[in-house]
This record gives sequence, C-alpha cells and structure tokens, in this order.
Amino acid sequence: MSNIVVAAFYKFAALPDYAEYQAPLHDEAMDADVRGTILLAKEGVNGTIAGPRAGIDRVLSHLKSLPGCSDLEWKESYADENPFLRMKVRLKKEIVTMGVGDIEPEKSHEMYVEPHDWNNVISDPDTIVIDTRNDYEVSIGTFEGAINPKTKSFREFPEWFRKFREENQVKKVAMFCTGGIRCEKSTAFLRSEGVDDVVHLKGGILKYLETVPKEESRWNGECFVFDNRVSVGHDLEPGSYDMCHACRQPITEEDKQSEHYRPGVSCPNCHDRLTEEQKRNFAERQKQVELAKARGETHIGMQTPKSEG
Repeated sequence: MSNIVVAAFYKFAALPDYAEYQAPLHDEAMDADVRGTILLAKEGVNGTIAGPRAGIDRVLSHLKSLPGCSDLEWKESYADENPFLRMKVRLKKEIVTMGVGDIEPEKSHEMYVEPHDWNNVISDPDTIVIDTRNDYEVSIGTFEGAINPKTKSFREFPEWFRKFREENQVKKVAMFCTGGIRCEKSTAFLRSEGVDDVVHLKGGILKYLETVPKEESRWNGECFVFDNRVSVGHDLEPGSYDMCHACRQPITEEDKQSEHYRPGVSCPNCHDRLTEEQKRNFAERQKQVELAKARGETHIGMQTPKSEG
C-alpha cells in the first residue's frame, strides 16, 4: 500500500475565535510532517492534507479538539508521493464561499438523507431536485431529473435560487453536491429563505457512488472531483476525463484532438477566452513543468485542484 495518506474533510461548527487556532494547527501539522491546505472561518473548517499515517492521525486528532468538531469525518485516499509542496492554514470569511451571512450551516445535519434512501427521495414527483455544483461539473454527470442552475461559481447560487423561486412553486427540495459541503450550506440558505421542507444527500455524490450498487443507481455520467483523478464513476473508479491546466475544466480525449488544445496552455473550452499574454505565461509554465519532469522533480506551478465538496 502507498505510504502517503490523503485526508479530505470539512466541518461546519461555530468558531468565533477561529484566528486563535491558526498558528497551533500549522505548528502541529509541520511537526507531524503533514502538508496541504486547511481553511479556518467562524463557520468551521475545510481542508485536504497528506502525510504519513501517524502524522495524519495526529493532525486529525488536533482538529477534533476544536469546539464543535469532535465528530469530524473525513475521506481518505492514498498516494506514492505527497501531492502537496507545503502546509498552509488560511483564515477565511467562509470555508466555502457563498457570500450570504446570517445562516447556520452547522445545523444542516438535521436534514441529511442517507445514500440508500436517496433514490426514493428524488423519485417523488413533488420534490424539486437541485444540483448545487457549477456548470462545468454538472456537464459530465448528474442525477436523473436534477435541475442544473448553470452557475459558474457557488456565489451565484443564492441569486439563481431567488429568481427560480419567483418563477416556480417551491415546496419540497432535495439538493446534492460532490462531497456534501456546498449542499449543506445551500440547505441552510434555503431554510433562511423560508423553505422548510429541504434535505440534502449525506456525503454527497461520492458517498452515493461508493455505497449504492451500480444496477440501482440513478446517477448518469461521471463525477468531477477536486484532485488529480479529475473524475470518478461508480465504486469511485477513476473516470475518463483529463484536466485543462489553463482553465482547470474537465476535457475528453476528443477535446485533446482539437486544434485548440495545447497541453497546459488552452483547450476548446478556453482558447477564445484567454489573452495572448495569458497563453504565453501558460506556455512558459508548461515548459518549466516539462523540464522539471525530465529532472525527476515536481514543478511548484502544478498544483492539485482546490478543495471543494
């Protein structure tokens, strides 16, 4: 088995003094030979870290000692080498950015739906099923009958929902996202907007694909993930997509045959949106990546995708 453990986690918890936890958490991770990024905000903690088993256990134990985080859960995967170059503990206004204050996502766990119950929930014709992810994620896979808000960022979701509600009758809502963090927060938002009958998929799409048999699945396509796998299918098997390292969107083998595809520089999705200066900068970065690879090194510019759920 690979000796590097990669742990991804989030927890909504009231942390009014979150800035006080930054330095001790960073020091603990450094002492444990753990790298990655952890976000701290008054609403909780979110992050992905990697390191040896003992080090990961040590940092997770430290995180669980934070107020309201004793039941912190995480997802683990493994790597031959640490995918992160440094350890960062950042202070943020939100651990996942929606831009709406005065909501209480830490209470959204009351509206979970277990993966084995999800099919029954979304089969109800009176339930509106909403995919809270961004459009490029939805484009490669989603649940049957789900509404795509066609947002480019999670910040656009509140405005989209308010407009959608003006044009549609909203009584019962079921929402989902990749790992749970965005639909947990959007559930709190809908409740603050007066929608009482709202639930979300516990553990997100990833938990559903991991636990629900393929023959019973209502999922179509693949699921975009924020790591080097790019996408996964049932049983979390690696999918068929690669990533454009210019726009960081999923691309197919067909996309890579396009005249607009240049590794690390552009793809059919972004070639006409990039300036010539951006393309030159990306080309130089790609050159340095290839030189580093030839030397058996990891180029600092090639980072794993940001953590989301």
